[in-house]
Amino acid sequence: MGAKETFTFTSIPKSVDELKALPESDLSTPFKTCALTMLVLLNYANDVDGTIEMLNFLKGPEPMNPFQIQFLRDRLKGKEYVARSFFEGSSPQNNYVPAEPLKITVFDNPYSYPEAGWATLFMDSSGADSPRQIKCRLKPSTNQWFLVENMALSDIRTPVAADPWA
Repeated sequence: MGAKETFTFTSIPKSVDELKALPESDLSTPFKTCALTMLVLLNYANDVDGTIEMLNFLKGPEPMNPFQIQFLRDRLKGKEYVARSFFEGSSPQNNYVPAEPLKITVFDNPYSYPEAGWATLFMDSSGADSPRQIKCRLKPSTNQWFLVENMALSDIRTPVAADPWA
């Protein structure tokens, strides 16, 4: 196993200013960028536009395009629990309600760094059998890692409360 980092958050940012107040928002490692990506997605059900603004901060020089915004809507509308599934304490049985404070673990593997300045990191979802990934890219002039592609939002097991067959 390669590197693994666990991040702890006491609250969910509701704006870019609140996001920037977090120490991880220096985006100095791809691990921080991945953890923050999942954290801001927890705000999606409350404020779609605010969440997109925060994701654009994490995406740096390439903000979300209309296709990516629609993709996010398709993945999360009515399935906001998908983002919660990456945080400790969540499970299909408790409708993916994570423990507090919020903790998320991000890890790499031998294939995470295909070339310099690129990283694909992984997180476990309590509703999936295999880890999900996020791709980041380094901006050398600022030494920050920015979100390129979030491939972590595919369907997971239905929460028990929403499953007629549970």
